[in-house]
Amino acid sequence: MASASGSSVRVRFCPSPTGNPHVGLVRTALFNWAFAKHHGGTLVFRIEDTDAARDSEESYNQLLDSMRWLGFDWDEGPEVGGPHAPYRQSQRMDIYRDVARKLLDGGHAYHCYCSQEELDTRREAARAAGKPSGYDGHCRELTAAQVEEYKAQGREPIVRFRMPDEPVTFTDLVRGEITYLPENVPDYGIVRANGAPLYTLVNPVDDALMEITHVLRGEDLLSSTPRQIALYKALIELGVAKEIPAFGHLPYVMGEGNKKLSKRDPQSSLNLYRERGFLPEGLLNYLSLLGWSLSADQDVFSVEEMVAAFDVTDVNPNPARFDLKKCEAINADHIRMLDVKDFAERCRPWLQAPHAPWAPEAFDETKWQAIAPHAQTRLKVLSEITDNVDFLFLPEPVFDEASWNKAMKEGSDALLGTARDNLEAADWTSAESLKEAVLAAGEAHGLKLGKAQAPVRVAVTGRTVGLPLFESLEVLGKEKSLARIDAALAKLAG
Repeated sequence: MASASGSSVRVRFCPSPTGNPHVGLVRTALFNWAFAKHHGGTLVFRIEDTDAARDSEESYNQLLDSMRWLGFDWDEGPEVGGPHAPYRQSQRMDIYRDVARKLLDGGHAYHCYCSQEELDTRREAARAAGKPSGYDGHCRELTAAQVEEYKAQGREPIVRFRMPDEPVTFTDLVRGEITYLPENVPDYGIVRANGAPLYTLVNPVDDALMEITHVLRGEDLLSSTPRQIALYKALIELGVAKEIPAFGHLPYVMGEGNKKLSKRDPQSSLNLYRERGFLPEGLLNYLSLLGWSLSADQDVFSVEEMVAAFDVTDVNPNPARFDLKKCEAINADHIRMLDVKDFAERCRPWLQAPHAPWAPEAFDETKWQAIAPHAQTRLKVLSEITDNVDFLFLPEPVFDEASWNKAMKEGSDALLGTARDNLEAADWTSAESLKEAVLAAGEAHGLKLGKAQAPVRVAVTGRTVGLPLFESLEVLGKEKSLARIDAALAKLAG
């Protein structure tokens, strides 16, 4: 089998364009991309769109858009081209038909006329007898007379691949040596009765023709590997393939309740993370930890650091649990690592319609640039910026009633009155001066700063938590800040 040696490495990422991309798919793409980059090799991006009933052009375009958003570049594939085009399986049907014919002519495959009812009956009988319930080889050695009889009955055959009557052993890059006994890997279908090739044929054929050296894919596909290896040996004999690729099966990503994270799980959708404002680098950092680590004491690192260190043989074969809170925490670290100008620009979509609740003309670029450095230290995801800065651009704060009741306790009117007087006399070009004004108001009423600033914060921003208060007051300005405190005092008196 192939070994990782410099630029000879060729890996592939081959999703089906069905539905929204999910994080398990992204983790597979990431490991293949990082492996190719690490070895100076080639990433082939291939689209497995042979299922016309499920595949859609919308999903295809989403896949390409997602790959670009994540920062993945591919060396061969859609919109890039390459020596093995086309890279959409729906455009390669003639190739698969030709290979299927060669397999039949070479004796590596045969026509199977068994009906589904006959297959089910024999499987049930095998189960009852305690025997393997896979295909029993009924049509392996049909006589010419039997074939004619089936044809006379109007039966349309499928094409089955003839598995060898010997164990299949291979060394998985993640799991070590694995052996499958022949009774556990029966002959399998590669072409439907209507002539449509199945995944079991088209995937290995494309890997062979595109000279893929390493197949890194999900653990759920492990059981198909002995079938593919046997098919590869036949393709090599027929001159279609050059070598058998090395296989590495990546661990399951687990969701709630120790179940594999599926497309139906809300937290599996890549679009959800984009909409919430995860950074691509933050999300990729976390996904890389689902089965791999840079070091025992470093969870936060750049994509470049991952690529420099990534080796698929270091992947842990045990299932990896998706932890949304840890994912958010790592994303928050990456937000803080951004240059402040970059951060300000990446927030831009959430400062505009349809996310922003303020009128477009109310947005003030100077205020945004002034508050951005303070906001950067507080966000887990970029979408949180909207609620954090709305007090700057709305005509008045949006009061959260629970926050109002929590902050405006007995005596808050007197405290607010003192704070207002102190703030009016303060230096509004200095956040420290504003802090001293509120601190002094608190001391006058026997309160520490934390208790004293709560009513001021709610009066000005509408919330009990948010960006640093005194920097927020400075950016909002003296006139608006005092007017909001006056409004809060009037509400308390009302």
